[in-house]
Amino acid sequence: MRPVIAIVGRPNVGKSTLFNRLTKTRDALVADFSGLTRDRHYGDAVQGKRKYILIDTGGFEPLITDGVMYQMARQTEQAIVEADAVVFLVDGKNGVTPQDKVIANKLRLLNKPTYVAVNKVEGVDKVVAISDFYELGLPNLYPISSSHGDGIFRLVEDVLKNFPIPTEEELDDLGITFAVVGRPNVGKSTLVNAILGEERVVVFDEAGTTRDSINISFEKFDKHYTIIDTAGIRRKGKVVDKIEKFSVLKAIQSISDAHVVVLVLDAHLDIAEQDATIVGYAVEAGKSIVVAINKWDSLDEEQREAIKYEMKRRLHFLDYAKFNYISALKKQGIGELFKSINESYTSAFVKMPTPKLTRILIEAVNRQPPAYKGKFRPKLRYAHQGGSNPPVIIIHGNSVEAIAKAYTKYLERSFRKVFNLVGTPMRIEYKGTRNPYSTKG
Repeated sequence: MRPVIAIVGRPNVGKSTLFNRLTKTRDALVADFSGLTRDRHYGDAVQGKRKYILIDTGGFEPLITDGVMYQMARQTEQAIVEADAVVFLVDGKNGVTPQDKVIANKLRLLNKPTYVAVNKVEGVDKVVAISDFYELGLPNLYPISSSHGDGIFRLVEDVLKNFPIPTEEELDDLGITFAVVGRPNVGKSTLVNAILGEERVVVFDEAGTTRDSINISFEKFDKHYTIIDTAGIRRKGKVVDKIEKFSVLKAIQSISDAHVVVLVLDAHLDIAEQDATIVGYAVEAGKSIVVAINKWDSLDEEQREAIKYEMKRRLHFLDYAKFNYISALKKQGIGELFKSINESYTSAFVKMPTPKLTRILIEAVNRQPPAYKGKFRPKLRYAHQGGSNPPVIIIHGNSVEAIAKAYTKYLERSFRKVFNLVGTPMRIEYKGTRNPYSTKG
């Protein structure tokens, strides 16, 4: 599993600035839990070969006992519990405050790897800037500047050095890893048992029974698999107790570590915002996706047709995903679901030769050229593969900045059809060739 690092500290010490710099974005890559906690974000980050999940928390005011700030403090405490390591951010210009001391005391009690980042020390003597903070009684003091980037590389290197980097051999040994995700009580653990063919996961008819993510390795059809049974993700307003909030992070962590994400829906329930949010984590991370509509056996034909239509309409952005209609309890449709998982994995790692990609591109352009922009029509010359999991296709040409989103979608359908890609998102990038006669001078 990728290590989880929480950034905590008083309000206005630069936590979000540090978070944005490390994730290279101004929004959390995975999700914005603004309804779950104030200013709490989860994001993916990478340094060298090390990938990790970052939590940005709201301002921590542990001395306040009610109101919004109290709720924010509770959520920050939960982020600390969830994390594998904590970066405690303090303001080097203001020095140690009473709130800093309270936070430090809480961190010491948890006995969790903690790194004190003394922020806003640009342009001053670093030794002097951090000297006051030794009284917090925490080791590992680092002078940094969130806004300028000073000292951040060393800080992150030291935080991550105690977490091993999995080798390619270790990753291969896991085989196809797929995470089973969804709202509570939709039948995820029952589905896991149906896939495994035995009672490997405790199942109860109670929402939120699974509290943590469970990794189970198994062999099937002479292949090795690892299945991750995640805790149910409740609607953001319903996540109340600490144990269940812990489950949310673990589900996101599982999605990050999986090759394929199986979104389990209950055929008796309408698709809710949180269903789209859950799968949104996977889409943003470029994961292959399979949709499993459970409890299908209890519906008549008219209900089934209505639900199929509604599922496709509400999840229209998953037009590339395989939809499977199953009964986990009766083990119906499990074989087809497994086939979809395998196909999605294969599609994510497909090899696409440059000559074939270029031929598909030229044929697509001949059938339907891109629209003019002013007097010029974009010219697309050749394509090659730029990556896998998800597949990335890089197209070279002139005036590519004028390509409309609808035309990119048309090209994507052309590539998908020829390579028979299902279940995986695809990313198309354009690279333009500069016209030396386009400007005067």
